This record gives sequence, structure tokens and C-alpha cells, in this order.
Amino acid sequence: MSKAPDAPKVASLNDLLAVAYQIEIDAVDRYKLLADQMETHNNPELVKIFRDLARAEGIHGEEIRRLAGDFDVVAHAREIAKFKRSESPEEADLGSAHYLMTPWHALQLSLGGEKRALAYFTSIVETAKDPKVKAMAAELVEEEAEHVNLVNRLLLRYPKPKDNWADDLDPPVSQE
Repeated sequence: MSKAPDAPKVASLNDLLAVAYQIEIDAVDRYKLLADQMETHNNPELVKIFRDLARAEGIHGEEIRRLAGDFDVVAHAREIAKFKRSESPEEADLGSAHYLMTPWHALQLSLGGEKRALAYFTSIVETAKDPKVKAMAAELVEEEAEHVNLVNRLLLRYPKPKDNWADDLDPPVSQE
């Protein structure tokens, strides 16, 4: 289930596609924001990772648009797929971001989002009455499960950082 207790209601296939599209777009926006923050903090490795994650989520959003065919999924998403701030399932948690974070941390943020999206679409499969909604939600569950597995494989490339990873011998100073 979504982090949001009042997640958008999915009553039709078009609703599901709109919500799925919005979830991907919310993730794109969050990853772009994180990339910009990492650029500010001169962490180029994470800039690349967050931009790559944003690009991947954008591709998923475009796939959903194609699935929608002639239906204007973007407009419908603006109407019904309104998550409260930071409650869209795939959005990375900004509270966990740190200017010295490593690729391992970035992928952990991504993994959390993919797992929340998987749980969200699983809950739709479990509760949907419409067979078309149930079938499409099952496809989305399969896709999110693949994303979880992909992020887990990517994590194997990066060791978990030592406990003192956030120690900064020259921390930033406020310029007030």
C-alpha cells in the first residue's frame, strides 16, 4: 500500500494508468531534485546516479503513456492522481538524503521507493473488482518486482559504507 492513507482511488483501468504514470513522474521529479542537490555539494558520482534513475523512471512513465493509447493519461493523472507531498510511493525520501551519501545510499533510497510501489500495486491487485484493473495491476506488480531485483543487483556493485561515512573534516559553513 502507498505511504498515503488517502491515496488516489483506482476505479477503472484509466485511473490505474493515470496513477501509475503519476507515480513515475513524481519519482522523476524527486531524483532530479536530488541530482541538483548533489551537484551543489560537488558529489558528481551521485549526480550521475540520480540522473540515471530519473531517466529510467521517465522511460517507465512514457511506457505507461503508450499503454494508455489515445486516452490522455497525463490530463487524467492531473485530475485524480494527487498524492500529498512526499507520499507518492516511488518518491525517494528526502529526509534520508545527505550531501556525503554514497551510491549505496542512493540505491537504498531507490530500493525503498520500488518496494513501496510494489506494495501499492499489490494492494490494488488484492482489492480491485474490475478484472481489467486487476490484470493491469498484476503487470505493474511484475514490473516493480523486476525493478526491486534490478536495484538489488546494482547494490552488489557498491559495498555498504563504514559507519563513519558521514564524518566531514571540513563541514559546510552557513554564509549568513
